[in-house]
Amino acid sequence: MATVPMPADVRRPPDDVKAMLRGLRGALDVEIPAKRLDDNLLIGTWNLRAFGDLTEKWASEKGDSPRRCLADVRAIASIIACFDVCAVQESRGNLKALRTVMKVLGDDWGFMLTDVTQGSAGNNERLAFIFDTRRVKPSGLAAEIVIPQEVIESTVLTQGALQEQFARTPYAVSFQSAGQTFILVTLHLIYGDKAADRTPELTAIAEWLADWAKRTEDYGQNLICLGDFNIDRQDDPNYQAFTSTGLRPPPELTGLSRTTSDKPGKEHFYDQIAWFTEEGKAKLTLQYTGKAGRFEWTKHLLTDVDAVAKTWRISDHYPLWTEFSMRAT
Repeated sequence: MATVPMPADVRRPPDDVKAMLRGLRGALDVEIPAKRLDDNLLIGTWNLRAFGDLTEKWASEKGDSPRRCLADVRAIASIIACFDVCAVQESRGNLKALRTVMKVLGDDWGFMLTDVTQGSAGNNERLAFIFDTRRVKPSGLAAEIVIPQEVIESTVLTQGALQEQFARTPYAVSFQSAGQTFILVTLHLIYGDKAADRTPELTAIAEWLADWAKRTEDYGQNLICLGDFNIDRQDDPNYQAFTSTGLRPPPELTGLSRTTSDKPGKEHFYDQIAWFTEEGKAKLTLQYTGKAGRFEWTKHLLTDVDAVAKTWRISDHYPLWTEFSMRAT
């Protein structure tokens, strides 16, 4: 009688995976600030392509579906572990990969996520937050943003206005760290057949968040928007819609490509982290340190793998991050 091989334990990597993870850790230590208790806060966002199922082997082979394997999930977990809280887009109905990441991160980590968005435009996707409970705790709010039907109906004939609900409803969760409360709103906007298809959603979310920011400001809370906005160019009409009510990404993210397929001079700006500013000053009680960036994992992982194939192993996006100071001012 043939014996059935035991499934690999994701917490016990083989030597070659350990070596890969050491190299990755070294690169992360150089490029992303270290966590300092009650001193700083690191917020990340990452679109993880089709983050659902998983092949439970340390190295996937031709014919395996999906191609994402345990070594890939260990690498993803190592990157997420650099942040205090990370918004994740494209988590799918199947939670195997996400739950495996949580197993790697350990008991000190938690996650919150939406249900699957139904319908073809929803793409079987969820929005998620993964957070380090030693440094960040949920503070009560968890909500999906829905535009009132009467608002949609009142603008149905207005050019560029939202004509229906968001294809994937934005997800807002409040957190607290070192006595400060912040609300993160993550979203993955519809891509559409052309760039103009995205403008109504971008305009609606910018207007909705501006109204919300006025209300939360009275309570000393911080509103930060992050995720995949599917903005093609830095100053195109969709970027203008996104920033029309005062949302601004940190200047340190200006000009940085977001996807692994970007070519010099043809960068996309799909992913963003932004907050409201007034006369150039952030309307936050959190103090932005002036440090933000992306992590180009392709320089350190799967360097011998085809450019398209590696997007199914890790992602076709780079993670973005920002740092805030938690010191009393």
